[in-house]
Amino acid sequence: QVQLVESGGGLVQPGGSLRLSCVASGSIFSIRYMGWYRQAPGKQREWVATITSGDSTNYADSVKGRFTISRDGKNTVYLQMNSLKPEDTAVYYCKTVTISNTYWGQGTQVTVSK
Repeated sequence: QVQLVESGGGLVQPGGSLRLSCVASGSIFSIRYMGWYRQAPGKQREWVATITSGDSTNYADSVKGRFTISRDGKNTVYLQMNSLKPEDTAVYYCKTVTISNTYWGQGTQVTVSK
């Protein structure tokens, strides 16, 4: 079992920055990769970024060049979000995939508004 706790969300003006954190606990030795997803009101959850255990990263086109995913050891992943836009407003979820299961955090709200 892996437990995920996200933090760092909040209200920010357009053009501003936020850094989200996700801390994993439990069977972290089995983690293969971690990622961030988001879900805006009335929309389906969408993939944002992924980082593997070998630090390979991938980004959705909508955030490429503005967001950066990084890791600190095996159990913490960050999402640095710069140049935020109103359309980035969503609940952001951390996800991890192990050799046998997929786990999600509870989500953290990001609101981009004047």
